Amino acid sequence: MNNTDKKYTYEELLEIIKTLRGENGCPWDKVQTHESLKPCMMEEAAELLASIRIFDQTGNAENMREELGDVLLQVVMHAQIASEEGLFTMADVVDGVSRKMVRRHPHVFGAGSADTPEEVLTNWEEIKKEEKKDKEWIVSPLLEIPRELPSLTRAAKVLKKADKYYEKGNTYEQDVDALGKAVDALRTCRTETYGKELEEIIGDMLMRISDIARLYKLSPEQILTDRIEDFIEKYEVVSS
Repeated sequence: MNNTDKKYTYEELLEIIKTLRGENGCPWDKVQTHESLKPCMMEEAAELLASIRIFDQTGNAENMREELGDVLLQVVMHAQIASEEGLFTMADVVDGVSRKMVRRHPHVFGAGSADTPEEVLTNWEEIKKEEKKDKEWIVSPLLEIPRELPSLTRAAKVLKKADKYYEKGNTYEQDVDALGKAVDALRTCRTETYGKELEEIIGDMLMRISDIARLYKLSPEQILTDRIEDFIEKYEVVSS
């Protein structure tokens, strides 16, 4: 196991995780559950995103390779726990996602057609909608959007689906006008401490900003992330 020249396989990774979870395995790994691993998955996903940024900046893919492995580790851990619980196996996970990719790409694996990325996304959404039609855990189009998503990302997705399933969303002009009124309200909302009125005004502003981003197919989460980085660099310039 300590041979540094050895190249481990996917199948060996599954066995390693099974061993860690086994009777004589690791005390930490053995007690993990789907719930206890949720923070780990969130952290590893964030670190993978950071590794992509590092790759873009440096051209060095070593960190990205490592972080992809950490995300894969989380997937395998959840699958192993599910297998122990008699729910499903890693083979079921692989089979399920493979079938989904084939099913949602009829223009590649079937008789469908899609000549542009936009047509691919339209077909994808229609196929996805048909797949989820009879799923008992799908309560409504808006409630199916995970609350675990970052709030700005979730807001844009909720607004997009509301526009599609319920009523036509606001226009850019309407959102900008509402933002102007919210700014005016901020000027008259004087408070030294927490105030419900102030919270509601800021909440409305964030929703309007998310809607503007949605209209222009922008990611409000990524925009804010970039602006935070700009702010940090303003005060903490990293010398090369």
